[in-house]
Amino acid sequence: MEFAPGDTVQLKLGGPIMTVEQIGEHWSVEGTAVWCVWFEKVGNKQVASRETFAAIALDKTERPGFATSQVTRG
Repeated sequence: MEFAPGDTVQLKLGGPIMTVEQIGEHWSVEGTAVWCVWFEKVGNKQVASRETFAAIALDKTERPGFATSQVTRG
């Protein structure tokens, strides 16, 4: 599966919905690496977390609260 910056993804095993920041090669990942960012609540703050995953471990998701059927072309 191909990803692009701005895509929303989730680990195939579950977890938070994340946003793709970058795609490329990384020394610790076999195959295509995908850099992701997501937010977690820590106490009363939202904290950004970042991690790099193998593309094979991710699935694309719909953006929360944004269905593709809502897009209108004019």
